[in-house]
Amino acid sequence: MTSGPVTSLAVALFSEVLINDQLIRNQLSRVLPKGMQISHFSVLNHLARAGNERSPAQLAKSFHVTRGAMTNTLSRLEWAGYIHIRPDWDDARRKRVSISPAGREAREEALASIAPLINELVAELGEDRVRAILPVLRSLRARLEPEE
Repeated sequence: MTSGPVTSLAVALFSEVLINDQLIRNQLSRVLPKGMQISHFSVLNHLARAGNERSPAQLAKSFHVTRGAMTNTLSRLEWAGYIHIRPDWDDARRKRVSISPAGREAREEALASIAPLINELVAELGEDRVRAILPVLRSLRARLEPEE
């Protein structure tokens, strides 16, 4: 590994990303509807945007978490009535997950609760600056995602 400015730059980048992640999670946790965690919202949002069923394994892979962690999140969402879990008709060993009407409603409520926060942040930072940083953040994510 190189030393000097490149290392300092890399450390500064990762420090900022990690601190921002923690601060964003704290802010979102405060404004999400009572009882909803960021992981719950993330799964509901993913299912709503995907528009079709996913397997627990596909969801775990999408969120870069263990199957056990995803099973825990899905159990809580199913208990709340936000998702439906059914057997896979082609392979009974597998399951399929879809968002329920109550889950869509909960997602919309969550989006409404976080919209003022994220809109305010974008307005304060400036839309042009946010648009400029998005490609860098996407490239960073693409580089860090495990290869298949």
